[in-house]
Amino acid sequence: MIRKLIDLSIQHRGIVLFASALLAVWGAWALVNTPIDAIPDLSDTQVIIYSQWKGRDPETIEKQVTYPITTKMLSIPNSKVVRAFSNYSYSLIYIIFEDGTDIYWARSRVLEYLSTIAGQLPEGVTTSLGPDATGVGWVYQYTLEDTSGKYDLGELRAIQDWYIRYALTTVPDVAEVASLGGFPRQFQVIVDPAKLFSLDISLEHVMDAVKMGNNDIGGATVEVAEREKLVKGSGYIKTIADLENIVIETRNGVPITVREVAKAVIIGSEMRRGIAEKNGTGQVVGGIVVMRFGKNAREVIDNVKKKIEEISTGLPPGVVIKPVYDRSALIDRSIKTLSNQLIEILGMMALICIVFLFHFQSALVSWIALPIGTLIAFIIMYFMGVNSNIMSLGGLAIALGDMADGAI
Repeated sequence: MIRKLIDLSIQHRGIVLFASALLAVWGAWALVNTPIDAIPDLSDTQVIIYSQWKGRDPETIEKQVTYPITTKMLSIPNSKVVRAFSNYSYSLIYIIFEDGTDIYWARSRVLEYLSTIAGQLPEGVTTSLGPDATGVGWVYQYTLEDTSGKYDLGELRAIQDWYIRYALTTVPDVAEVASLGGFPRQFQVIVDPAKLFSLDISLEHVMDAVKMGNNDIGGATVEVAEREKLVKGSGYIKTIADLENIVIETRNGVPITVREVAKAVIIGSEMRRGIAEKNGTGQVVGGIVVMRFGKNAREVIDNVKKKIEEISTGLPPGVVIKPVYDRSALIDRSIKTLSNQLIEILGMMALICIVFLFHFQSALVSWIALPIGTLIAFIIMYFMGVNSNIMSLGGLAIALGDMADGAI
């Protein structure tokens, strides 16, 4: 069989050379388009449901939120394991699917089942799906630092939440940009219980008034000078004074505002459950860039760096973005290892063929066979969905030794 194949190849050298060139071009295309990462992603297909019910203890959330959702998710097709975790004000439910399940098919099934139980959950519960990523998708992390000393952690966190995070989310294949550290800013009304009691106003009444007072309302239309104009009531809170002047109720034509029942109305920070610190020098504000499942990590990191350069010009004077974790360096070292391995093997085989055989054509065979064989391996990797990482490139480097024996 092998002899016939060799004879056939010798008789049709043009076809063999054309096929080899075609495979080389195809392999080069696969090499460029195969996703590159340093760490192999062996994670299961997983969908996370995040449920939030503010102010509730873990036991209440477990009984009224986590348990109903978990029991419903047990019947999802191709689901393998359903795990749940309840904490103060929120719960996390992990649905792990069978190997080979498409992650977006799994997410659509979870949303379908979640919609059937949404009406049975208590009022005030909000549910959402986690990002379409895995734990290996953590590809880049940065800190937002003030070199001028003019901004506190609350102001830096506001810059991160309302400017940097939204800009980086627009980068292709970025699933999420998570903020950490600092003080998330919020309007706070510190009510006076004695004033509430004296005016016979409940805390829920104050909360409902604040919710209704922070809203835009659309009205009808009016005709003015043969033109139709829209009527709109703008009521979004912009300053502390806007919040203080919200009317809770009216008695005998006299309005009772938030100012009259509050000790203070301030801009404060949300309650924190942790901090972010860098090198033991103090607290910082930062962000974590999470890549979508199965995407090209190197390309995502490069695009994130370009976007950071663009938005850095719009930051306040003295505020800079500094990288903390950048996986591209590890990816570059992985690629460099394979490239050096291939060059070393090619050089060694050429030297052996020339010194021991005194035949340059034999060395040329190895020089051609190994690169083409490597490119063919990338074609198979591309269509099997295997990305270039430490494991796959390491196995390819080991296989080069066996390919070298065959070429010799």
